Amino acid sequence: FYLTPPQVNSILKANEYSFKVPEFDGKNVSSVLGFDSNQLPANAPIEDRRSAATCLQTRGMLLGVFDGHAGCACAQAVSERLFYYIAVSLLPHETLLEIENAVESGRALLPILQWHKHPNDYFSKEASKLYFNSLRTYWQELIDLNSGETTDVKEALINAFKRLDNDISLEAQVGDPNSFLNYLVLRVAFSGATACVAHVDGVDLHIANTGDSRAMLGVQEEDGSWSAVTLSYDHNAQNKHEVERVKTEHPKSEEKNLVKQDRLLGLLMPFRAFGDVKFKWSIELQKRVIESGPDQLNDNEYTKFIPPNYHTPPYLTAEPEVIHHKLRPQDKFLVLATDGLWETMHRQDVARIVGEYLTGVHHQQPIAVGGYKVTLGQMHGLLAERRARISSVFEDQNAATHLIRHAVGNNEFGTVDHERLSKMLSLPEELARMYRDDITIIVVQFNSHVIGACQNEE
Repeated sequence: FYLTPPQVNSILKANEYSFKVPEFDGKNVSSVLGFDSNQLPANAPIEDRRSAATCLQTRGMLLGVFDGHAGCACAQAVSERLFYYIAVSLLPHETLLEIENAVESGRALLPILQWHKHPNDYFSKEASKLYFNSLRTYWQELIDLNSGETTDVKEALINAFKRLDNDISLEAQVGDPNSFLNYLVLRVAFSGATACVAHVDGVDLHIANTGDSRAMLGVQEEDGSWSAVTLSYDHNAQNKHEVERVKTEHPKSEEKNLVKQDRLLGLLMPFRAFGDVKFKWSIELQKRVIESGPDQLNDNEYTKFIPPNYHTPPYLTAEPEVIHHKLRPQDKFLVLATDGLWETMHRQDVARIVGEYLTGVHHQQPIAVGGYKVTLGQMHGLLAERRARISSVFEDQNAATHLIRHAVGNNEFGTVDHERLSKMLSLPEELARMYRDDITIIVVQFNSHVIGACQNEE
C-alpha cells in the first residue's frame, strides 16, 4: 500500500501546532521566540499528550510532553492539570489570597495560564469541577503555610508534581457519587504517565523530568556545527543511580526481585511515573477500591493483578529530577520528546537536523561521503537526494514535523527515504505499534539577542 507524497504530508501534519511569542512595541522581550509541536500516533487512541502555556501571574512559559501507559487516561489528566499546580506553586502569597477571595465571593478569577493548544488537545469538561476543587485545596494549604519567602522554582516544580500525583491517588480512593466520574478518576489512577516539563523564564531554564521522556538543548558551536546537551536523565533500568535509589528504598531481602528483565518488579519500564497506583497502594487498599468501584473496572485486566513480590509499597514515585540551566546565546533551541523519538534517533542527529532546519544551511554543505569510493552514478544519486531534501524542508513549516519525518523515514545515510516513510505510515494500527511508539515533540526556539542582553545586565 503506497502513499503519495501529499498523503504522507497530510498524515505528518495532522497534529502540528506552532506558536510565535508576540512582540511588544516592535520589541521582543521574551527569551523564547516561539515553539513548534507535533504528534504521530502508533497506538489508537494515542497515549501521548503535550501541553504549552504562558504563566500570566508570574513570568515564564511552561511546556511539557507526557507519555501514557495502560491507556491514555493518566497522561490526559496530567497534561491538563500539572501546569496549574506548577503555576499555583510559583504564585506569591498575595496573589493566592486574591484568587481565594475571588472564589469565596463568587467574583471572576484572575486567569493563571494562557494555553497554547491544538484543536485535538481537548480538556475533560466533566472532571473540571473536581479538578478545580483539588487545586483549590492545594492553594488554601499554601496560603496557610505562608512562610513569606519567595518560592524557589526547583522546589515549586517538585512540590507540584508530588501534589498532583497525591491528588490523583486521593480522588480515586474517595471515589465520586457520579458513576462516570468515579470510573474516570479510577482509570486515571490505575493507568500511568511519565512527564518531562520545561519552565523558561528569561535565561533560567528548568527541566523537571519523571520517567523516560527527554529534554535536549541544541547548541551552535563557533564553527557553525551543532551539538546536543542532555538536560534530563531517563528513570529506567539503564540508569544505575535510579536502580540504586529503588534498592535503597526497600529491604535487602527484596533486592533480587525489584528489577527483573529491566523492569520495575518485572513489569514497568519507567521507574518514576504519575498514577500507576498498582505500584503505590497497599494490597488491601487496591482490593477495597476495586471491589467498591464500578463494574467496568473489573473488566480491565490491568487492575486485577497484584504485582509479584509486592511487600513494601510504594515502589514508584512521581517526584521529578530537576535540572537548572542558564541559557547562553549559543543555546538555540530545546527539544522535549517522548521516548518514541529517542528510540529511533540519537540526540546528536536530532541537534543537527533541527539546527540545520532552523538555519537553513544544509543546502550549501559540501556533500560528505566519508571514506567511501563513490561512482559517478552514486554521486548523482546523492545530489538528487540533496535536492529532494531541500524540497522536503520547504515542505515542512514546522520543526517538530521535520523531525518526525526523519525519525520515521530515515535510511542508513541519514536522509529521508520516501518509500520507507510511506511504508511506515501506511502500517495498520495493530502493526504500527510493533515498529514504533507514539512520538510527541516540542521544539522551542530561543531568542539569542534577548538572552545576550540579559547576560550583559547580569
